[in-house]
Amino acid sequence: MNNDNFKIEKAKARKLRQSQWWKQKLESGVCHYCGGSFSADALTMDHIVPISRGGKSTRANLVPACKKCNSNKKYYTPAEIILREKLDQDIFF
Repeated sequence: MNNDNFKIEKAKARKLRQSQWWKQKLESGVCHYCGGSFSADALTMDHIVPISRGGKSTRANLVPACKKCNSNKKYYTPAEIILREKLDQDIFF
């Protein structure tokens, strides 16, 4: 993804972060990945398919995640996360 597209997707994410839709997601207090309960300020916005991997800043691709899960996910796609867990090691492409 080129730098201009990256900037556009980041700007879309910032705009969605201010929306009522996102505020309701945060108020639920649930991490998309671990299912844990957190305060709204302990959740971050995560792209399921990362922007760096071609993901878009759309409602279908944005989820609340606790900081630990978001850090562990890094730039992986959901399929790569499953593969990483099955192999019990980092994977590289």
